[in-house]
Amino acid sequence: MTNGFSTFAPAMKKLLIILAISFFSVPIFAQKVDSIYFHLYTDSLKKGRHNYINVDGKLSNGQWRPLSSKEIQFSSNIGAFEGNDLVLPADMKPEKVTVKAVLKSNPAVWKEATIWIKTLPEPEKLPTNEDILKKPGNKKPKG
Repeated sequence: MTNGFSTFAPAMKKLLIILAISFFSVPIFAQKVDSIYFHLYTDSLKKGRHNYINVDGKLSNGQWRPLSSKEIQFSSNIGAFEGNDLVLPADMKPEKVTVKAVLKSNPAVWKEATIWIKTLPEPEKLPTNEDILKKPGNKKPKG
């Protein structure tokens, strides 16, 4: 008569071997970044502020993945990068900035973009909901 444990042990060994092979083979099938693109949240950068520079990588399987300064080496002709944030001096004179992003794992993959600097001054105070609703021409919705 055999106990239940002795018949269970070989099956458990097989399962552990399959799991180990699966776990260690994952990097073999990992997707590589084929190309990178800037997907900016704004059409211009602001002086004296942190400006987030969004870079996405297109994988070999066609999917997109956001990239950070862990994967991308950022540089620009003005300002300094803190992670993905480009910090521009408040007193800068140029009208545009050239930003370059290089994939650290493959420096042959890179993108460069020229981004304009916002020229209109920032409003000191944004309008409240009440201010917007009181503007002439704003009607209350019917219903």
